[in-house]
Amino acid sequence: MADTIRDPEKADAKTDGDAKIGPVDSNNTEDSPAVGSVQKVLKHANSNDADEALKALQALASDGEPVVFEPGEERRLLRKIDLHLMPLLCLIYGLNYLDKTTLSYASIMGLKTDINLVGQEYSWVGSMFYFGYIAFEYPTNRLLQRLPLAKWSAFNVIMWGLVLCCLGAVKSFSGAMAVRFFLGLFEAAVSPGFALFTSQWYTVREQGFRTGIWFSFNGWGQILGGFVAYGIAVGTKSHPLSGILSWQLLFLVIGLFTALCGVLFLWVMPDNQLNAKFLTPRERLLAIERIRVNQQGVGNKHFKFYQMKEALLDPMVWGFVFYALVADIPNGGITNFFSQLIVSFGYTNEQSLLLGTPGGAVEVVALIVSGYLGDRYRNRLLVSTVGLTLAILGMLLITCLGDGANVGKLIGYYLTQASPTPFTALLSLISTNVAGWTKKTTVAAMYFIAYCVGNIIGPQVFQAKDAPDYRPAKITIIVCYCLGLVDILFIYAWCRAQNKKKAEIRASPGYERMEGQEFYDLTDRENPEFVYNL
Repeated sequence: MADTIRDPEKADAKTDGDAKIGPVDSNNTEDSPAVGSVQKVLKHANSNDADEALKALQALASDGEPVVFEPGEERRLLRKIDLHLMPLLCLIYGLNYLDKTTLSYASIMGLKTDINLVGQEYSWVGSMFYFGYIAFEYPTNRLLQRLPLAKWSAFNVIMWGLVLCCLGAVKSFSGAMAVRFFLGLFEAAVSPGFALFTSQWYTVREQGFRTGIWFSFNGWGQILGGFVAYGIAVGTKSHPLSGILSWQLLFLVIGLFTALCGVLFLWVMPDNQLNAKFLTPRERLLAIERIRVNQQGVGNKHFKFYQMKEALLDPMVWGFVFYALVADIPNGGITNFFSQLIVSFGYTNEQSLLLGTPGGAVEVVALIVSGYLGDRYRNRLLVSTVGLTLAILGMLLITCLGDGANVGKLIGYYLTQASPTPFTALLSLISTNVAGWTKKTTVAAMYFIAYCVGNIIGPQVFQAKDAPDYRPAKITIIVCYCLGLVDILFIYAWCRAQNKKKAEIRASPGYERMEGQEFYDLTDRENPEFVYNL
């Protein structure tokens, strides 16, 4: 790929086989005979409302400079992009998970007794985060489209770090609920924003693996969090601090570090290729040209109602949404109760802080391997089901083993940490399989609203009356995992069927492909050249 000429006409001629490629009047596509049978499909193509990528490339062409990759140049460019973007994405995403799980660590460091949480109040504190997430998910996705992507993301990172510090000052159930609401509100921008960064900078063959890498830092966050919490718990026990409790110090340390990393993100991360200071002017244009194969661009700031409507009527999208719901009921429960679950296996509070860390390692390995193999064999969906199957096996071990099988139950818990592989695959497919920037941000909002609903329900299935075994919650988790497995197979079958229909359109007599079609901000459903990744 790196040695291939990538100017628009030559690249299109290579990738489209026998399809005719020629310029059209994109402002009058419905009346133009040159468009042929595709005129009915591309009724929304308009060069005056195209992606920012098309405008940049047209400006280059007007200067008489073709976009051509020299031998080895694309490999060097990709390496440069990786070295600049991936460390930041990984660091912030790891903190994103760590900030959510500090509540679980704090629960066995004295938080519950110090602020007098009783009955289901702890579960509601865990769930309240996702009410804030839901409340701001659609607005923040619109702002991710309208505002500079990196700057809006950085603002939210800084704010959630400062809000996390405030958790160290809560004195009551109501105070904890209020702070957790605002924590969710500011974290709502992170995952959809990172999906947009990935779709901007990487080709469809690269997105699954890289999404798996930055998402795997959930696991690194869990590993780091366990050691930090253990160190603070043991350190403050032997050397008590005047006026500050161990769980309060935990929130302050992690919150301040997150806010500082948000400042770093603001300083280093570009909004897109067009203002990437770490690239030369030529490299910026090459970075745009290389993603032409995605049939998507780098951004369009205009809201398009037809794209929102298409998102709401798309069966594939609802398959995504259903999976986010059923997969995150287990996630919401386990994230908030994993420390207490490990204690229920027969370990002490301090031991549970350390014994939870290998679960993070399992998640890291599962996500990176799944992402790599999914891109390697061009089948992210089916590869990701392996992790979900392991999670089902893990929950069966936790549920079915007797009281003396502490090690077996602990192994079962570790296996459940492979469960995020399909969620991450679908998150990467929002980048890959959803085109049109209004549709993409709408789908991301729907996906993460369902994620929030699942995470709200999750802690509630862990009823105080069922402690310490929580058997009904364990059975609920197994059922949810099985429903998710069926849903992944539905999405796989649907995408295969749509690809066959699009192939028939491209093979039909009179079909002509518009020049620059991939940068016209068309949706995946309306663009015949768009091929769904599996």
